[in-house]
Order: sequence, then C-alpha cells, then structure tokens
Amino acid sequence: MKKLVTRLPMAVAVAAASMTASAEDLTVVSWGGAYTASQVEAYHKPFTAQTGTNIISENYSGGIAEIKAQVEAGNVTWDVVDLEKADVIRACDEGLLVEINPDDLPKGDNGVAAVDDFVAGGLEDCGVANIVWGKIVAFDESQFSGKKPSKLVDFFNLKEFPGKRGLKKTPKVNLERALMADGVAGGEVYNVLSTPEGVERAFAKLDEIKEQVVWWEAGSQPVQLLADGEVSMTTAYNGRIYNASEVEGKPFKIIWDAQFAELDFFAIVKGTKNLDKAMEFLKFSTDTKRLADQTNYISYAPARKSSIALVSDKMMPHMATSPENFATAVPVDHVWWADHQDELNERFNAWLNK
Repeated sequence: MKKLVTRLPMAVAVAAASMTASAEDLTVVSWGGAYTASQVEAYHKPFTAQTGTNIISENYSGGIAEIKAQVEAGNVTWDVVDLEKADVIRACDEGLLVEINPDDLPKGDNGVAAVDDFVAGGLEDCGVANIVWGKIVAFDESQFSGKKPSKLVDFFNLKEFPGKRGLKKTPKVNLERALMADGVAGGEVYNVLSTPEGVERAFAKLDEIKEQVVWWEAGSQPVQLLADGEVSMTTAYNGRIYNASEVEGKPFKIIWDAQFAELDFFAIVKGTKNLDKAMEFLKFSTDTKRLADQTNYISYAPARKSSIALVSDKMMPHMATSPENFATAVPVDHVWWADHQDELNERFNAWLNK
C-alpha cells in the first residue's frame, strides 16, 4: 500500500493558500488531514490529468454555514463540497445545493445502474455518496497490560479498564452508545431514545463516566489524545485510527462492536460558476474505479457495491463494511436527529454544565 502523508501535497497547499480560482480551476472542499490527502490522490490528480482542470483543495470543519453565506451573498467560491448526510439533506431542503439526477450518474463497471449500485441511502436529491465510514471506539493497547477492551460496554467500565475517555462534544451517537452499553439492542435504540425515560437512561449511563471524559470536536483530536496519553480509550473515526496505527505505527486498536455507520457525500453548491465542470468531477469521483482507488490511501469503504471487488485483500479487513466489522453496526438515523436535535442539544449542554 502506498504510504499516506497526513498533509496536503505542497503544490496543492500552495494553490489553496495563494491562488485565486480562475475559469480553469475547480474548488473542492473537504475535511483535511489524511482524508483530503486520500481524495487528492484518488480523485483530484487523475481528474486533472484527464481533463486539464486544476483542482484547488480547501478544508473546512463541516456544517452548512459557509455554504449558506456564499449562496445568500451571491458570491459562490466553492464548487464541490464533501458533506455528511444530515448536512446534505438540510442544505438541499434550504435550496443551497444543486439537485442531481441519478440517471445522469455513470453505471457501475459491472453495468449496474447507479440507483442500484450505491449502498442504501447513498443517493440523495442533492448528493452522491463517496464513502461509508464508522464512528468507532479505539484504545491504546500499550495502556492495558492484561485484558484488552473488546466491546462497547468496556468503554463504560472504568473499574476493569481504567483511564480517561475521549468523547465528541455532542449528544449525537453518544446517547445511542450509552443506551446500547446499558443493554438496549441496536435496532431499538431510537425507539427507546424517543421516550423521556430513554433520554434519562442515556444521560444516567453517561453520568457513570462523565468525570473521566475529555471532550473533543475535530476529527484529528482523538488520535492526538491517544498519542499524548491523555486518554486510554476514545470514540473516533475509523479512517483516522487506521492511519495512525497502520501507517504511523501507533499501538491503537479499533473496537468494531456497535460502530455507528455514516456516509459522506459530494454535493455541488448552487450558484457555482463552474457547474458543468463540477458535475463532471462529481461523476468522475463517484465511479466504480475512483471509489475503489481511494481505499489504497485510507480505510473508508466505497459507497458503490461494484467497487468492493476492487478493494485489496490487505485493505478489506479495515473497512467499516467488511462483514466481520459490520456485524453489529447501527446506521445513524438522521431523520430522527433532525426532529430531536435542538431539544437534545439544549439538554446536553445543560448536562455538561451541571
């Protein structure tokens, strides 16, 4: 496997920092670090080689605020953006993204139409999925001399597995994890969380570890918390842990039990002056070969079924969607969160400040 650097190539970094996009350029926005580096190798460079279009790579921290500001100001400088599913749905509903006809997308290399080739939920009105990834628990193997943690419940077991815990500073998925660690089956977690008693139960479980939690916000932070010894276990994104352990040689291990499966999407900002090129890039970057190529650089699974056969035997065990890893996976219910986000954010913030 090719060695992956966690910074952008110098030419791309200089372009992002110092160039003003011209009519020959396309600005593609993503999350930075090892993830963006994998996209540069799998998508940007081949697209430029094929079309002559220069890609300006920019990073952001997620959400739709910057997209909304550009569209409302009539000054759109971003062309294609990598978005999480909930943000694709919201931005589309608010008229901030270009609608995409799935019939316009390329068929899989096996001849299967896009509507049948993408994983469930992989096509939205304004977005096309590129990866399937897991919100997982990881631990530093060097901090446990005897028995190693192996299940989600171990994250909440401070007696048998001592040490600080890293958690993302949000109620989303933390509440689900708490309920599952308290015995709720994955298929029932949102039904239970829909009741006042279920919410109380989730927060009560989080109370058990609250005093030992170190909160994080950016995807790079959990890896750094483990590397610095500030936590012994943390929630994280599977690709970040893969890069730290398999590429950088850190003694970090993933617990796949009860991972929460997510999708990322490419979307086109409404009002882009480069609509045709942006659509060409989106189609190119979500075809069978390109989605498989990205797995050579990071362990995020391709969102096309036809791409799976092209994933190397070496990389397949690291994919969130490999059968062994996916056995207890739970899909994040973004529709449910859209209905409950505000109230649970308020409750979560109040809980943090208690």
